[in-house]
Amino acid sequence: MLPLLALTLTRLRIGYSCTMNRRHRVKNRPRKRHVPDIGEGFRKRLVQIFGRESVSDEMEERICASYDATKRSALPDVVVRARNAEQICALMKLCNERLVPVYAQGACTGLVGGAVPFAGGVALDMTRMNRIIEIDRRNLTATVEPGVVTGDLQKEAEKAGLFYPPDPASHEFSTMGGNVAQGAGGLQCVKYGVTREYVLALDVVLPTGELIHTGSLAIKDVTGYDLTALMVGSEGTLGIFTRMVLRLLPLPEDLVTSLCYFRDAEAAMDAVSAIIAAKIVPRAIEFMDDECARSVRGGQDLHIPDHTGAVLLIELDGKRALIEDEMKRCVEICRSCGAFEAFEAYSAEEREKAWDMRRAISPALYKISPGGKINEDVCVPRSELTKLLHGIKEISGKHGVKIACFGHAGDGNVHVNALVDLSDEAEAARGYAAVREVFEKVISLGGTLSGEHGVGVAKQPYLAMQIPEKEMEIMRSIKKLFDPNNILNPNKMFPSQE
Repeated sequence: MLPLLALTLTRLRIGYSCTMNRRHRVKNRPRKRHVPDIGEGFRKRLVQIFGRESVSDEMEERICASYDATKRSALPDVVVRARNAEQICALMKLCNERLVPVYAQGACTGLVGGAVPFAGGVALDMTRMNRIIEIDRRNLTATVEPGVVTGDLQKEAEKAGLFYPPDPASHEFSTMGGNVAQGAGGLQCVKYGVTREYVLALDVVLPTGELIHTGSLAIKDVTGYDLTALMVGSEGTLGIFTRMVLRLLPLPEDLVTSLCYFRDAEAAMDAVSAIIAAKIVPRAIEFMDDECARSVRGGQDLHIPDHTGAVLLIELDGKRALIEDEMKRCVEICRSCGAFEAFEAYSAEEREKAWDMRRAISPALYKISPGGKINEDVCVPRSELTKLLHGIKEISGKHGVKIACFGHAGDGNVHVNALVDLSDEAEAARGYAAVREVFEKVISLGGTLSGEHGVGVAKQPYLAMQIPEKEMEIMRSIKKLFDPNNILNPNKMFPSQE
C-alpha cells in the first residue's frame, strides 16, 4: 500500500507543502526578483495563444502548480497547458518581451524544488503533450513528446521487443521531459547508464521563442558542439523540450533477482566490489541499511530476518542459462563476504515482491520519522562506498541524528535521509548540519553532491563545495547566452548574482 499511496499523492499533486518548517523553507528559497504586473492584456494574449480552456488563474489551479515533491512551494500567477511547440514559441516570445518568468512543469516529481515558480509568472503545464510519436524497430529509437510518462514508454517499447533502460523510482508517473531535464538516473544505471546515454536529438524552444533542433537520428554525430548533451540535465533553465528522439535496446531475454542479508553495511559493500571484480555486471545492485530494513519490516510479503544490518537486491538480465549461473556466483560471493541468508527470486511474482520492498523504503521511513526527513542523493566512486557509509555513521553519532541510507550501490549513488522533525527548529538545524558534513565527506572522496536529483534550489547553498568559481562563471555565461532576460526557470541551479 505504501508505494501506491506515494504514487497517488504525487500524481494528484496534493498540496502538502505547508508542513515544512518555514524557517528552512525560506532559507533555501532563492531571492524573489521583481515580477512585472500580469494584467488583463497579458491574460487575453495567453487565451489567444492557448484557448480559454487552457488558461487559468483560479487559486486551485495555481496551488496545484505551486510545488514539486519537496516541501517548497510558491504560487504562479497563471497556469497554461500547452499542446504543441507553436504555442510554446508564442508564449516564450510574449514572456521575453514582458519579462515574465516561465516554469515548465510535468508531473512535478522533482526533489530539489526545480519546477517551483518562486518568482511567480507562468506555470507551463506540459502533460498534454504526451504522444509516443514513433517506436522505430529498424533504428532502435523512440520519438516522444515531453509529457509521456516514463513507464508508459517502457511498456510500449517492450511490446515491440525493445527496452528503454533509464528507470527512475518514479517511472510510473514521472514524465520524459523532466527525466531529460534532470538527467535522470535510476535502478539500472550500473549496467545501462543514465538518461544522457539515450538522448539522440531534441526539439527545444529557447527562452527568446525560437525553436531549435539538436543532435540527429544517427548513432554517431560529432558535427559541431554537442548541444544535446548541454540540454540534458540543464534543469529547465536553457530551453523547453517539445520532442525527443531516444535510443532503445533489444529487450533482455530473462531476469533473475536475489536478496542477500548481511549483519553490517561494510560487508555488503565488500560484496558489491567483489561482484564487479568477478566481471559480473548486474542490471541492478540496490542497497538498504538497517534503518531502511527496519522501516519496511512487517509491511511486505517478504520476511526480513532479525539482526539484518544491510540488504543487497541483485538483479541480472540476459539469457536464462547464463544469468542463473551468474546469480549463483553472486550469492556465493555475498555469502563469502558475510551474507547470512539469501532469497533467490526466479518467477515474476517473487521478483515483484523483492522490488516492492525496495520501492517501499522512502515512504516507509516516515514510520521512523513522522516529522519529516532531509533527502539527499550523493554519489561517490564505487570503491569509496564503504568509507562513505562509515563517515555517515560517525556524522550521525556526532549530531545525534538518525541517518538512513539506501540506493544504487552498483554505481555509488546513495540516498541519504536525515530523519528529523522539520517542525522542531533545533532538530532540523542538527539535520542540516549533518547533511553539510555528509556533503564534505562526499567531496573528499572524489564524489558529487547529486547523482540523480540535480541542484534546483535545494543544493544551491552547497554548490561551491564542488564547483569552483571559474566553472560557475562559465555556467552563468551559458545561461545568459540562452536566456538574456533570465525568464526561464530563473535563479535555479547555481546561486544567482542578481
